[in-house]
Amino acid sequence: MFEKLRGALDSAITKAITKELTEKNLADAVWNLQLVLIQNDVAVEVAEHICDLTKSKMLGQRAGRLEKTERLFKQYLIESVKEVLTPEKPFDLLEFIAQRKADSETTAIMLVGVNGTGKTTTLAKIAYMLKKSGYSIVIAAGDTYRAGSIEQLQKHADTLGIRVIKQDYGSDAAAVAYDAVAHAKAKHIDVVLIDTAGRMQSNKNLINEMRKIARVAEPDLKIFVGDALAGNDVLSQAKEFHEAIEIDGAILTKVDADPSGGAALSITFVTGRPIIFVGIGQTYEDLRRFDPEWFTSRLVDA
Repeated sequence: MFEKLRGALDSAITKAITKELTEKNLADAVWNLQLVLIQNDVAVEVAEHICDLTKSKMLGQRAGRLEKTERLFKQYLIESVKEVLTPEKPFDLLEFIAQRKADSETTAIMLVGVNGTGKTTTLAKIAYMLKKSGYSIVIAAGDTYRAGSIEQLQKHADTLGIRVIKQDYGSDAAAVAYDAVAHAKAKHIDVVLIDTAGRMQSNKNLINEMRKIARVAEPDLKIFVGDALAGNDVLSQAKEFHEAIEIDGAILTKVDADPSGGAALSITFVTGRPIIFVGIGQTYEDLRRFDPEWFTSRLVDA
């Protein structure tokens, strides 16, 4: 994963340290680094921020052996990327649910995103992880539009041994979500996972329906699910969904197939919300807690 960006960054670093370290040469090197980031799906404002951080760390360093300069440049770039990826308030989903369970509270989690991001599969992965951790779960089939969506969700639920709360296609998705939350609270079920229909961020009617689901079901967490392969578009999606319902975090799917990694670098910085998990494969176990250290190590060799 991230082969494209990693190779481009290596080239940019090599180019940066082939000359004596002066402010002008550093400015040229940082500009080249910024172009590399933008060309690999990193949002312009994020690329500028990473480069400004790296440049400020490098300024004041005396010119020395080229290998020392290369080591410093990599070190400061790694620090800058980690700074961008690390949210102000770290978030641990399992700890959040555990605390609410200790307070005898059900946790309702609503997943949102555009069509084709792997939202339903991601929901099943979360259900698998939570069940493995000992939590009781119910699923709300809130995608009442896409043909086969309820059957797809039911198949996952049958495999995992989890009940689905559902209605007929065309039913009010907000009512389905509300019923599932009410059922969970009445039965003292730990977690409700609310599936929703995929919707383009430009479709105002569907965005308004999503707002209605959030208003009626009152989920404790609203998580955006984005496709890492969508590049810069996933950033605009995350921004629109955040503006609509104030997401609490994001999950990036298909990260294992992503050659650039630019989407992850951008989402946390622009929305101010953490990436909670990344999808790295097709099985239920292929959901990894997002770790800035792990992610950065795959972009830049220390």
